[in-house]
Amino acid sequence: MEKVESKSLFGWYFNTNLLIRILIGLIAGSVVGIILGSVLEGAELARVLAWIQPFGTAFIRLLFMIMVPVIFSTLIVGAASVSPKQLGKVGVRVMLIYVFSSFLAVGTGLAAGFLFRPSVELVGIEAAVGDARVAPPLADQLLAIIPNNIAASIVGGHLLSIIFFTLCFGTAIAMLRESGNERTKNAAETVFNFFDGCAEIIIKMVKGIMHYAPIGVFALIAVVFATAGPAVVGGLAMVVVTCFAAYIFYVVVWYLLICVRTIGGLSIGRFLMGAKEAMVTGFVTRSSAATLPVTMECAAKLGLPKNVYSFAVPLGATINMDGTAIYQGAAVVFIALTVHLHDPVIFPYILTGEQILTVLLMATLATIGTAGVPGGGMIMLLMVLYSIGLPADGTIPVVAAAYAMIVGIDALLDMGRTSINVVGDLVYLSALTRRMGTLDMQKWA
Repeated sequence: MEKVESKSLFGWYFNTNLLIRILIGLIAGSVVGIILGSVLEGAELARVLAWIQPFGTAFIRLLFMIMVPVIFSTLIVGAASVSPKQLGKVGVRVMLIYVFSSFLAVGTGLAAGFLFRPSVELVGIEAAVGDARVAPPLADQLLAIIPNNIAASIVGGHLLSIIFFTLCFGTAIAMLRESGNERTKNAAETVFNFFDGCAEIIIKMVKGIMHYAPIGVFALIAVVFATAGPAVVGGLAMVVVTCFAAYIFYVVVWYLLICVRTIGGLSIGRFLMGAKEAMVTGFVTRSSAATLPVTMECAAKLGLPKNVYSFAVPLGATINMDGTAIYQGAAVVFIALTVHLHDPVIFPYILTGEQILTVLLMATLATIGTAGVPGGGMIMLLMVLYSIGLPADGTIPVVAAAYAMIVGIDALLDMGRTSINVVGDLVYLSALTRRMGTLDMQKWA
């Protein structure tokens, strides 16, 4: 993010690392919330929280505001960037691997969530009013992918329809950019440049919203701790443990033992030596896009063919988000379990079979549409929750409170998932090119 040249408080705020600011907001919000909950009660506590709550609500509304534009712009540009001529056999295999791995990663996150069962008891949060918003059957959701009216889908926030349309639209642009007709080719290029500019603007807006994140996190966490008490600390810690346990399991078992060693027949130690810079940079920056140049350098060090990694690594930075997929699965279980424990009558199940299938589908699609900037996964989580009838817009207060807690620790979870996002590209390309006989094995000697 751009530096603000000033020695004032505002200068310090904008020049300080975002992660540090969010952690300060998290800690300060926790302390303030515990103090308020200890010294105030009843109407007096409610009056004070009424002044704090809007700052957190504003942050959630900003995330909702940017959700559809992020999906629309980044998916169109991502699909339109895949040249049909360049795709070929390697490209098709890469695309299939990326989609399959995202699906597998969501399943890993869900499994970790059900194994560790992270949750919090929100005793002070208002109960849900009326019946839970029931998600439509999976078959209906699949059919609803095809929109009757895309304008109505955008206005109504019908996310599956938006994703389907943007992928079709972007693919059509990609095909027309290769047209032999000069007029058609130029027109398609103009449309692509327009949406590419829109995507850059939206990403800039996301970065701006993330500047407000420390304040929003402070308010959200303060309200939760003031109403539910310090007992929620254990639940939040378990979320972090669940996600990082899933991250480590996925990297060790799937990436290293299965993909690198078994499928690729390559040295795990040599791979880690070649990929470590990308892993560390992704962990620190929390941005797949910002890590892209480093990932490209690591690809060259690992002996990947330039014609493969120059196409597949930028593509992977857009659609291959295994770490984000794991996070989505684990976070959904945390929120669903918290809601179930809070209102077991209204929410008798943690997740139904159809909801689990919906999460697998929607989280896989969400990772494809996740912008490679800090906080992108947090925005896409809203989409996944909405698809299973757990909107975090305040309709069901306990859902909003549970989501607020995820937002509060998102920066910690983001470091691990971004590191996995970037290293996943190198894992799959190393194994694939080794099997195809195009990997430079002298680099592995």
